[in-house]
Amino acid sequence: MKLTIIRLQQLSEQDRIDLGKIWPGVDGRALESTLNENHRLYAARFNDRLLAAVELTIRGTQGKLERLEVREVTRRRGVGSYLLQETIAQNPSLTQLWIADDGRADQRIIAAFMQACGFRTQADGWVYSRE
Repeated sequence: MKLTIIRLQQLSEQDRIDLGKIWPGVDGRALESTLNENHRLYAARFNDRLLAAVELTIRGTQGKLERLEVREVTRRRGVGSYLLQETIAQNPSLTQLWIADDGRADQRIIAAFMQACGFRTQADGWVYSRE
């Protein structure tokens, strides 16, 4: 089966289980209740399982990405970059996207990853601008 990037608006029980593995401690039902046109959830699905996820908050033509995470066993296989690329592609009205530096991971690895995905470094995170 092919890896696909989907916008989740309603979560199945399996989606909630998978999101719990991606984001331990996150209440899937509470998250689902916040989803709308301005607060979106995108995920990478493979063999009916979610492998990665990111939240997108939209304000006008600006997007804020949060909680980009790939399951540990799936890292270093291009899933995170594909998730970002497709999230950007599925939101063509956004002229700029920003993601904060949360300081949780090795900064050299995160910086290399974000730059490889087309983001520029800023003081408090990374920004992607459409040319």
